[in-house]
Amino acid sequence: MTNWDTNEEIQIFREYLRIPSVHPDIDYEPCVEFLKRQAKSLDLPVSIHYPVNDKNPIVILTWVGEQPNLPSIVLNSHMDVVPVFEEHWTHKPFDADIDEDGKIFARGAQDMKCVGVQYLAAIRALKRDGVKQLKRTIHVIFVPDEEVGGYFGMAKFVTTDEFKALNVGFSLDEGIASPTEEFNLYYAERTIWQIEFICHGQSGHGSMLFKNTPGEKIHYLVDKLMSFRKVEAAKLENNANVDLGDVTTVNMTLLKGGVQGNVVPPVLSVVFDIRIANDIKLDEFEKTINRWCEEAGGNIELNYIHKNPQAPVTAIDDSNPYWLAFKKAIDELNLKMKTKVFPGGTDSRYIRRQNIPALGFSPMNNVPVLLHDHDEYVRCETYLAGIQIYKKIIPNLANV
Repeated sequence: MTNWDTNEEIQIFREYLRIPSVHPDIDYEPCVEFLKRQAKSLDLPVSIHYPVNDKNPIVILTWVGEQPNLPSIVLNSHMDVVPVFEEHWTHKPFDADIDEDGKIFARGAQDMKCVGVQYLAAIRALKRDGVKQLKRTIHVIFVPDEEVGGYFGMAKFVTTDEFKALNVGFSLDEGIASPTEEFNLYYAERTIWQIEFICHGQSGHGSMLFKNTPGEKIHYLVDKLMSFRKVEAAKLENNANVDLGDVTTVNMTLLKGGVQGNVVPPVLSVVFDIRIANDIKLDEFEKTINRWCEEAGGNIELNYIHKNPQAPVTAIDDSNPYWLAFKKAIDELNLKMKTKVFPGGTDSRYIRRQNIPALGFSPMNNVPVLLHDHDEYVRCETYLAGIQIYKKIIPNLANV
């Protein structure tokens, strides 16, 4: 059995994993101190920005390029991780234990502390090989708050003068592990809408048959949205070439209202989480939502909890030199890769809205997808192999 305790990069990774930067009450200061130490060991300048408040820092390590006036490369990752249900873990989620098979168990092992320190490890390896500078400047960015929407992190940061001063030409961010030999590469994301339908109507005694009750209106809306959901599910089930990111997902997530079993309430509400595919026009979709509300009987208030604009799709063809550089690295490493639309949401959507091309990639294959799951892990061999993959990708991107 390999003694992973003697591997420098594995120990750096485990140190980062042991920082419990977990929602809902996160103290990012230990992450900041860890990254400052990494910057010092790599002889890289570090800057810290607070676009919203002093509790949500953005940490940037910068490797200045030979031609710093060229648009720069961003290597982005987030410091925060989702909550754990420790009773369902076989290893403590913030101990970063390694079992006899070489699996590192920790919250953040896949999502996505691995990627952030793999960037740094790849830079360390390049420097040890004698690479003093690449053509373009590289900014390795560690952001807060991604797991709860990024509103105190990247969403705000891209609007600041500090971000504009980075002169970003391209961004690389997280992907998802792959259970097969193929690596996943994400070039776009669906658009997130979360809508609360607040249905007002006739109230009274539960023995009556009133017209225009909130329950009737909710029934109509639920029927319409679930029918739409069924059509999208069929697209996914009936075509092996269609991935989750290619269809619109619709899920009812909250039902609220009522005061007593024999009272028809004056208001009931339902919340739907909708992830809209890129082939749907948002204005037409909104018109359909509004029409359904009218058909249901009207007097329905719409509360858009999230109503994101559609982000541009990053080109994966000859028009995008960064894509060509990325693909060249993958081809030279003889790796198999599949391009996809990301099914969830990452900070890349904020970058793309600034008309900056962005790709999502996490170098983990032949591993079950365990982000947000119990017993999240990554194998030591997989982690170290990912460093070598980034060691090839990063110079390719920076030398475009």
